Amino acid sequence: MKSETPERQPRVVAAIPCHNEEPFISDIVRSARKHVHQAVVIDDGSSDRTSEAAEAAGATVVRHNGNRGPGTAYKSCFEAARALEADVLITLDGDGQHMPDELPGVLAPLLKGEADLVIGSRFLDDYEIRRYRKFGIDVITWLFNVGSPVKVVDAQSCYRGYSKRALDTLTITESGFGFSVELLVQARQQGLVIQEVPISCIYHADSHSINPVVHGVGVALMVVKHRLKSLRRGSVRTRDVSEDQNHDHSEVDA
Repeated sequence: MKSETPERQPRVVAAIPCHNEEPFISDIVRSARKHVHQAVVIDDGSSDRTSEAAEAAGATVVRHNGNRGPGTAYKSCFEAARALEADVLITLDGDGQHMPDELPGVLAPLLKGEADLVIGSRFLDDYEIRRYRKFGIDVITWLFNVGSPVKVVDAQSCYRGYSKRALDTLTITESGFGFSVELLVQARQQGLVIQEVPISCIYHADSHSINPVVHGVGVALMVVKHRLKSLRRGSVRTRDVSEDQNHDHSEVDA
């Protein structure tokens, strides 16, 4: 009697982009490694010992020569996941705001095949956040949601999970924080299934969050840009289909 071949388990990679996060990165890597096959740290030009601390904690480290920006760091997360032949990519911040122990909740819909992109949302449960910060997130999320049947609650959370299909489909072009909504616009346009799960988030004095007003205005402009690009693509596709149909009718009439 032949023995059954064990089913291959999906390969899960956690990627952690960071810049000068030496105080936090060791604990984050160790906690994340409990739930994934491999942890990768993208060191975006740190001047401290972030890379050394991450390696000592068991992470594979990709170093950037200089601070290239969060979008470029996340692009490296995707590239690392593809190079490691990951079936699932989880991204989380390296400054201690995201809880690695909540990773299974983000991972679950992907492993069940229920979603292609999972957002760890701060606003599905009651969560205390300063009003000015929440206002900026709400504006960005509204700009993403307005006029679309596919809506989300938290368009700015970077605690996310991506399926193999998402890894093969999505492309990051933004070097700044606009990448977060750029990915959502692309996912919606490509018909990927987006799901949200509740997470917590800790804002502390040593985190490297930029000024929320500057951040919010910059990202809001990126949302408008990518939504307009998406609408133009949709208009071009509609025009092409209409022209093809007219061409077919002319052939029949002839």
